Amino acid sequence: MSAARDDDRGSVGNVIGGAAHLYGPTIQARDVHGGVHFQVPLPPRPPKPRQLLPVPAHFTDRVEEQAALDELFRMRADGGDPQPLIVINGPAGIGKTTFASRWLRTHSSAFPDGQLYADLRGHVANGPAGPGEILGQFLRAFGAPAVPGDLAEQASLWRSVTADLRIAVMLDNAFTAAQIRPLLPGGPGGLVVVTSRHRLTGLGMDGAEFHRLRSLGVTAGVELFIRGVGENRVAGELSAVREVVSLCAGLPLAVCLASARLAARPGQPVTALAEALTPDEGRLTLLEVEGEGTVQNALDASYAVLSPQSAQLYRALGLLPMPTFDARTAAAACAQSPAWAERQLDELVEANVLEDIGPDTYRFHDLVRVHAHDCASTTETASACERIQRRVADWYLNTATEAQRRITPIQFTLPRTYAHPPQLTLPFTDDIAALGWLDARRLHLMAVVRMAAERGWHATAWQLVDAMWPLFLRLRHYDLWIEAHRIGLDAARNDGHREAERQMLNSGAIGLSAAHRTAEAVEWYAASLRAAREAGDRRDEGQALLGLGGCYIQEGRLADAVPDLDRAVETWAECGYPRGVALARILLGEVALAEQDLGRAVTCFTLARDGLLAVSDPHDAARALAFLGRTHARGGDHTQGVSQMREALETFTSSGAAHWQARTLEMLGDSAQEWGDDAAAGDFRAQALALYEVTSPSDARRLR
Repeated sequence: MSAARDDDRGSVGNVIGGAAHLYGPTIQARDVHGGVHFQVPLPPRPPKPRQLLPVPAHFTDRVEEQAALDELFRMRADGGDPQPLIVINGPAGIGKTTFASRWLRTHSSAFPDGQLYADLRGHVANGPAGPGEILGQFLRAFGAPAVPGDLAEQASLWRSVTADLRIAVMLDNAFTAAQIRPLLPGGPGGLVVVTSRHRLTGLGMDGAEFHRLRSLGVTAGVELFIRGVGENRVAGELSAVREVVSLCAGLPLAVCLASARLAARPGQPVTALAEALTPDEGRLTLLEVEGEGTVQNALDASYAVLSPQSAQLYRALGLLPMPTFDARTAAAACAQSPAWAERQLDELVEANVLEDIGPDTYRFHDLVRVHAHDCASTTETASACERIQRRVADWYLNTATEAQRRITPIQFTLPRTYAHPPQLTLPFTDDIAALGWLDARRLHLMAVVRMAAERGWHATAWQLVDAMWPLFLRLRHYDLWIEAHRIGLDAARNDGHREAERQMLNSGAIGLSAAHRTAEAVEWYAASLRAAREAGDRRDEGQALLGLGGCYIQEGRLADAVPDLDRAVETWAECGYPRGVALARILLGEVALAEQDLGRAVTCFTLARDGLLAVSDPHDAARALAFLGRTHARGGDHTQGVSQMREALETFTSSGAAHWQARTLEMLGDSAQEWGDDAAAGDFRAQALALYEVTSPSDARRLR
């Protein structure tokens, strides 16, 4: 028997939610786990932005090329170009990311509203990234707790949010022009820099300027190599250093790998390194992209000098689906302690095969990831590779489940099954940190869900989706919510777990309804209702009836909603679920309020609030209180009504429930206008609108 999951929605026509403020002085975040870096100052007192683009360990002097880009930027700005779009292309390993990020840092003062970075993963096994995934990251960077599920709506909201901002956006590792277009900001004072192995000539239609990055010259390559090993190490062997640089084809990545390999072998002369890097025809055919054969040779040489433990971790990380790693993930992959993992991660960073991009956050260059995966495939058995992936999946499942139990303890949790029960300590100790962990690793969690479904680990897939419930309920990532539950529903059915199937139907339907996909939500609730009745599960039956009633309210079909809601009350009363009864009464109260039956509305909201307080559900009790206050204000008791709405608003503000802040502020505005206080009404509505602008464009349009 699963616990009913309430559809934590607004009143009729207001289905959105989240947990962020826009009218504070600034919002700062860093989502290195999802491949997006950002720093966003917001009105009214924006501080000087802090650069959060990745800072490379090594960079090369490309003075002439930077000057050419400076001139290009100046000409576009002087010519009144509304938003320069610059595409930097070149072969793999040429240093596009380093060059672009360094150049952008020199122009940071031109973009006082922030700089954003996103890895579009154009050449990784599980890429490229969809525009909707990146738009979701960007919108949340600007404080949008809920992102529309539709790509066109996401792009529209993004253009609206950035319409008056001067920002720089770096889109790294792009694959196609179609990836880029939805990500272009709406403001006239911005800049977009794209890096790609492809020329992306299609962006010429969007006014793009193109810059082809050249290979390093011998002098610059030698300088970069010496920075890695020191001048004393190469004294008397400059000709051999030039040969190494030549064998690396002027690719900075290959040069850095070669210097790191030499640094790891203090007794080896540079000539021996040159011999080791001599091209091998068999190796050159392994990768087809320009320049990658050279990197393959350098990577083979770097891998050969790793310690056995670091080589083990290198291979294990190459098998994982997430874009970045932390010490606990590394420890789980190898069934070791975090301290062991940290030592090996340090060695991999020193060898230049892993990038340290933030606190306890690491990533591969995409070519290195391919190499690590190939090493694992040729060294480990198939069962060993699966064991590594299952250990990581189980660790994410266990950690997400513990976060779920902490954040939503009132919800019933379906049993979990583990192939390799994790032994690691949890990375959080309170509710806020638990929700923060879920949010920061939402893309990791989704990657593991997809991997589990692809591998046929059906129980793991649906259990992980179930464990992500607090993330969806509190932060309203609709795109991920819907995708996860489609996968989870298929997994539950393939697993033959009927209770999990109903859980996926109910939870997924709530997300569809909240994302305004009402017709689909009705289909999912109807399927859940049939399944619940077949199983004789009265509690799930009540959940499906509640959901159907909520969908009808959303569609304005109030008369159709009441019978289902009444049946939900009866069903839950019979099976002894008082919280469900209270939740249904909130919706019945909304219907009564919409029909101006104020006496019935007061009764419904009062009973609902009392019932929710009795089961220790303060959030939903505050929902009932907000509506109760609005009902009293509508009935002429303005003082009591405003007092109750303000009390509810305090609860939502302290918990970060942005949607319910907006809903309550809107109700306060309506009540003030009815009372004749137009100034207060305007102030309340302005605050509500500020929240709606970044959470629900449709509600923002309605409120305007």
